Amino acid sequence: MISIKESEETEKLAIEKLKENVKKYWMMAESSSPQFVMARSVTCHASGAICFLAAVTLAEANIRLCNAWGWGNWGGGSGNPYFPNESRSSYKSSTSVILVIQSFGVVVGTIAPAFRWFTAIRLRCSEKRVKSYKTELKTEYYWIERLVESRDRPLALCVPGQKCRKLVHKTKNLILNFFIRVQVMIVMASKLILLLSIFLISPLMSFGHYYKGLKQKLGCKPTVSNNHTEPDLGLGTKLDLSHYVLYLEGEEELPLYFLKNNRDATNHFIQKGKKQQPKYLKELLDRSTSFMGVAKFDSNQVPSLASEEPPNCWSLPVVTLTSIAIALPNNENHKVSWLLRSVREGLLYVNQVEKILDVTGDLANIRSAADIVWLGVDLFHKWLDEDLQKMALEGNNSKKTLEKLADMGKNNVIEFKANTSRDMKKNPLNWPIKAIAANSMYRISQTVLHDREGSNDQADETLFEQLSIMIADILGACLTNLPRVITMKCFSSAIEKREKSVLHAAQLLGETEEILKTLQQHELPSLNPDKVAYIEEWRALMRQENSLAFTSSISDGTSSVSGELQIAIE
Repeated sequence: MISIKESEETEKLAIEKLKENVKKYWMMAESSSPQFVMARSVTCHASGAICFLAAVTLAEANIRLCNAWGWGNWGGGSGNPYFPNESRSSYKSSTSVILVIQSFGVVVGTIAPAFRWFTAIRLRCSEKRVKSYKTELKTEYYWIERLVESRDRPLALCVPGQKCRKLVHKTKNLILNFFIRVQVMIVMASKLILLLSIFLISPLMSFGHYYKGLKQKLGCKPTVSNNHTEPDLGLGTKLDLSHYVLYLEGEEELPLYFLKNNRDATNHFIQKGKKQQPKYLKELLDRSTSFMGVAKFDSNQVPSLASEEPPNCWSLPVVTLTSIAIALPNNENHKVSWLLRSVREGLLYVNQVEKILDVTGDLANIRSAADIVWLGVDLFHKWLDEDLQKMALEGNNSKKTLEKLADMGKNNVIEFKANTSRDMKKNPLNWPIKAIAANSMYRISQTVLHDREGSNDQADETLFEQLSIMIADILGACLTNLPRVITMKCFSSAIEKREKSVLHAAQLLGETEEILKTLQQHELPSLNPDKVAYIEEWRALMRQENSLAFTSSISDGTSSVSGELQIAIE
């Protein structure tokens, strides 16, 4: 047996390992993003230098113009000895307004390129390794790779005659060779501009570093280490993110403060997520001690209304059970409000789990039914236009309310079967939303009725609590897939969406960190990782093993959901 202390340490290591992986993925996504790659390119640095030089030239021209015209007559006044009156603009002061607006536009457009230029100079001045000028002016292959491939690839045009094809091929090569040479010249000129900028500005930066160091020594202030390794996460080693930076060909290692800033981005979003933790959902999940509600909400003893019925997704039984709980009589308003808030927070994460892990999309129609039904329950306390609050006020006891809900669901399914073609009835995945929701209401209401008949506790007050625990069990079982969801968010294939996806994964981790720690204390079914995302797979295993075949997520890390956590974060 593993002690409680060892169990807590294992849970802590799993969460920290997940955080570590999110930071690794973020570093790879950020260093490979098109914006960051362009900002690191020499052509971007050269454009910054040119923009800065143009802005300085414009500023110098404005100052000379103001001095020549005189500050009091700037814009077309008379009496300036430097310009004859005939050369003055007939537009008078409007020319001054145009000049000010254009100058302002130049300044705004120069800020970002000039900042990147200064940053590049500072980074290159901080490098200890010195390259030869021949190496510095070398043009990397990726600058001309596409042009070379286009030159060497045959044309897709059908040109008649061998001589014509030769002429077209030679002309194409001549044009592309010219573009390759132009590209090489542009890259070399950009690198030369950067080298000249470093040569001119490096003395000033060296003096600034010397003055800063001297000031720290005189003031006896400790220097702040800019180490790119993180504190020990309890895993035995420190996390070195420099190994996960994607470099361009011929690019020097990025400075340490770049790594630190990008690492801090993930920390920021994790902390931001912690400030937005779903407290009502956490309270609801604390009531769950197992995942038995996954097997209990729908009994096999309930007679089927069709030969084949729609399968369940995670959200549909949660929405149906919440509707039943609201319709029960003698409920206190604050309890109903608390349950709605808890389920509202839980469905936000359930929807993410279902959307990401349902790779085939077979349950899309079932999820749509749950979403539409929940919209009515959440906003209007109505299930398919049936007022649940009115039903709660008019109901005498929970048994009659459950019977009424079951009859409502049954009648809707029978009406659907009577007015629908045989082909649609054969494929329950294509049932209309109303029929799917009605079938779920019928089966779950009948199951609750059957369980109450076999239970000694017939008090109406306890049924609401029992339904709440059942909802918590289903939500908890679904949310055991969160580590896998967080990891898959980091695997976004679209490069333009990768940064945003990883940061969203970091925020999701911060929001659900406490929930993951709570769920790790539960006993989990031994399921294949590909099946653990589906509620019907959970139910099939529980029925097969009579709800007793559970393995601990702590003592057995093989193909359980906690094992999925370990797989996702290793």
